[in-house]
Amino acid sequence: MKKNLVAKNELGIYADADGVVRADSLVVAQMFGKLHANVVRDIRNLDCSDEFRLINFDESTYLNAQGHQQPCYNMTRDGFVFLVMGYRGKKAASFKEAYIKRFNEMEEFIKYLLEARTEFPLLTENIMLLHESPKPYYFSNEADLLNRIALGKTAKQVREEHGLKPGTSIRPYLTTKQIEAIDRLQRVDIGLLVSTPDFQERKRYLEWYFMKKLQ
Repeated sequence: MKKNLVAKNELGIYADADGVVRADSLVVAQMFGKLHANVVRDIRNLDCSDEFRLINFDESTYLNAQGHQQPCYNMTRDGFVFLVMGYRGKKAASFKEAYIKRFNEMEEFIKYLLEARTEFPLLTENIMLLHESPKPYYFSNEADLLNRIALGKTAKQVREEHGLKPGTSIRPYLTTKQIEAIDRLQRVDIGLLVSTPDFQERKRYLEWYFMKKLQ
């Protein structure tokens, strides 16, 4: 079984190995104050197409308190919204808002994470080791720092110059020297993340290293 990209949070929202954000039906049942068996029944009785069900409801199993395997579902955002549309009441409404907000946050996080893993694989891995629940800005701030030093601009600015879509790799548009500079800075920054947690201090050291070694 592939390891999830991001572990489940308190609402049972996580990102699977492919970067798809999902919600665990067990936690959804708990948060909405429903029996899990009834949530499973609700999912199976949804009036949706087979195609929609296949894409948005991933059936799985879990071990209950008695050690017996029971069915559960891992839902995409669309699957979750389709399911809870029928849940009524003020409590349900507040939880719907909370879930949608966290789905948005997780999807934004995954966007940054996948982009960072493409451009800065070693750095991304180290950030995830250092932080149990890393925030999107951990990756974007560090990536922007290295790009600004090596390129004099952020990846976003490079994409705007070339008319590229968000998330597109900028490496094909860089010179060999620029790519080598970014890779070298990335390796230095990996060590600094452990030894020098202060962002501004890391920035000063990386700028000094770039001037001394990479100019």
